[in-house]
Amino acid sequence: MLEALTRPAVLQLPPLSLYIHIPWCVQKCPYCDFNSHGQKQQPLPEAEYISHLLEDLSRDASLVKDRPIHSIFIGGGTPSLFSSAGIKRLLLGVKERVNLLEHAEITLEANPGTVESERFAAYVAAGVNRISIGVQSFQGEKLQSLGRIHDSAQAQSAAQLASKIGLGSFNLDLMHGLPQQSVADALSDVQTAIALQAPHVSWYQLTIEPNTQFYSKPPKLPQDDVLWDIQEQGLQLLEQAGYVQYEISAFSQAGQQCQHNLNYWRFGDYLGIGCGAHSKITLADEQHIVRTVKVKHPKGYMDLSKDYRSDYKVVAEDELPFEFFMNRLRLLEPCPKADYPNFTGKELSTSLQNSLQQGIDKGLLIETANTWQVTPLGRRYLNTLLELLV
Repeated sequence: MLEALTRPAVLQLPPLSLYIHIPWCVQKCPYCDFNSHGQKQQPLPEAEYISHLLEDLSRDASLVKDRPIHSIFIGGGTPSLFSSAGIKRLLLGVKERVNLLEHAEITLEANPGTVESERFAAYVAAGVNRISIGVQSFQGEKLQSLGRIHDSAQAQSAAQLASKIGLGSFNLDLMHGLPQQSVADALSDVQTAIALQAPHVSWYQLTIEPNTQFYSKPPKLPQDDVLWDIQEQGLQLLEQAGYVQYEISAFSQAGQQCQHNLNYWRFGDYLGIGCGAHSKITLADEQHIVRTVKVKHPKGYMDLSKDYRSDYKVVAEDELPFEFFMNRLRLLEPCPKADYPNFTGKELSTSLQNSLQQGIDKGLLIETANTWQVTPLGRRYLNTLLELLV
């Protein structure tokens, strides 16, 4: 075994990102299990909520001190319901409170509806340099079945606009395995995304999650053989168009990987502010990792008589191995073996070595002197690989 893995492990600080949650949507989609809330207030309490976000950040700043922040992701909900002036105020407030790197990636999630799309250029002026557009599909029938409020023309228009306004990059979010979707339907969506020259495509299968409308009234989804054909042929189309799969459901042109999500999957740290936001923070002085969760509902979050946090806990040592590999093995790049002791503070135990060896023996994992890497078979059976490590 490598000396790096046998020496006493010392927990080191990984890169740090900031996640900001804006919880409102025009309406809740039937497949969505994220912390989002239908827009019932007119107008939204934008200014008040931003004030709370900045106060939340001020209170949590002591957890990260002066550590540089490499990326920001403003997610939701639908953050593009907020004005560009509000986003500018938010980002200026962030810069006043934490050490944001000058060329940090700053992503904002947006709907492709006309009202939101018209704001794209103003978001860039406010400091956003990457937009993630929630397309899901370019076919009207499929959009209706997913409860989306935009149409195909608006989705394509949003992508065309994003390519013209000086963004560093943009992402198109696409789903496959949709209700009654054929292989041809799914491949048509992929071909449209390619034709729009999206620098980054998130392409992932619809799953039915608890506490969603689809869970209580499941739609008819494609059979497994159709799902497999969709994935195989979709991967081929993306590869032929020059996209590189760097994560299970993420594809990019050269140099266009999402830095924020890469940090998640590399077991980096992230500070989360806003309703229901989660954090993972390494405290090197204390030699442990903490997780925090913020109050989930907007009304409770903006109640000044309560703390923004609903939970704060030290991650148990026996949870760290699975957490590390659950994230790291989603990436197709080799995982440096030294990252395990550096970012968990743990040595590689004999039992974990044996579990990894089982993955190697099954053809799910490749090992070199310095790295582990998931194989194509391991990508297909990632859950099987992770079950070995529990």
